[in-house]
Amino acid sequence: MTEPNLNPDHFQAPPQIDTLQKVGLGLGLVGLLGMAVGFASDHAQFYKSYLLGYVFVLGIPIGSLALLMIHHLSGGRWSLALRRTFEASSRTLPLMAVLFLPIIFGIHDLYHWSHADVVANDAILRHKAPYLNQSGFIIRAVVYFVVWSFLALMLARWSAQQDTERFPLDRFNKISGPGVLILGLTVTFASVDWVMSLDAHWFSTLFGLWFLVGMALTALAFSIVVAALLHNNANVAKALSTDRFHDYGTLLYAFIMLWAYLSYSQFLIIWSANLPEEIPYYLRRFGDGWQGVTLVVVAGHFVLPWLLLLFRSNKRTTRRLVAVACFMLVMRFLDVFWLIAPWVKQGAFGVHWMDIAAVLGVFGLWVGAFCYLLKGRAVLPVGDPYLPEALADGH
Repeated sequence: MTEPNLNPDHFQAPPQIDTLQKVGLGLGLVGLLGMAVGFASDHAQFYKSYLLGYVFVLGIPIGSLALLMIHHLSGGRWSLALRRTFEASSRTLPLMAVLFLPIIFGIHDLYHWSHADVVANDAILRHKAPYLNQSGFIIRAVVYFVVWSFLALMLARWSAQQDTERFPLDRFNKISGPGVLILGLTVTFASVDWVMSLDAHWFSTLFGLWFLVGMALTALAFSIVVAALLHNNANVAKALSTDRFHDYGTLLYAFIMLWAYLSYSQFLIIWSANLPEEIPYYLRRFGDGWQGVTLVVVAGHFVLPWLLLLFRSNKRTTRRLVAVACFMLVMRFLDVFWLIAPWVKQGAFGVHWMDIAAVLGVFGLWVGAFCYLLKGRAVLPVGDPYLPEALADGH
């Protein structure tokens, strides 16, 4: 068999990525205009809706960074075709740092622990005040984004260098090993700061891991959709064989199972303990109209995709797998909505138009940046010594 020509020009993003970028920027512009109007009319609702959209979108670059480091640590051909997708996604983290500014500006509208009078009259909040305070919140956010951006940009920089020069592959492992641990720790603290502290009386020791697994699931679902678009480049398609999509479907299935296991474990522990500081979390989501959302999350985020991905043909047929991945992206947003909205709305179930505008605005802007970064390099790591073997799968 003739060895493939690994000219980077042969592995550029197909026109479908340009289309995705235009659609994303178009939707983003509409969403941003809607948010601007919403901010002028009701800035408190603006911050609540913005948090929903931001947390959902942040899951893609953070989850991609986790999957990228797992790729470097585990190896294998399954993830080689997605490596540049993970890199482009995680390289948007500096942008996400800038997009975090509205949450800092809206801290008093989002977090009741940021009000001195509330803390003064609440013994639990006074006890948590050394950690839950405005200065600490901002400083920790800066640390999170510096760490995440450093990991993402270093791995992407070395990957670009690998296209033109050879160096030991263990260079990636040396940063990915401790990087996975650091990422898990920082995401745990970030989930506490940005989401769990919306109700500072509630806590769960499983929350950080549950949060990170959800992010990885979001990133994998998005990457499957991108892989289907990249498949339109005939050279790239050689590395995106039916077996590879089957691997992605199997991994998606595994993450869905892990998310369900952690969700049920948290529910079982809290429900059986029936402690007054923990049980209101689920009681709020089982009443006032939220019970319908809870049922949809259980059915749509676990039962339905679990049943669909049991069938081998659905994992080996690209269109079917992409349909499941798109459906999971919708379910991921619904899960984030179920996670955050009952806290920030403090009332019966309802969807505000700014909730939709926020997710369209942030997601559209992020997709535009992602596509720009993805098109800036060959969409396959042409310098990776295992790429010829991965390309041979397509023959």
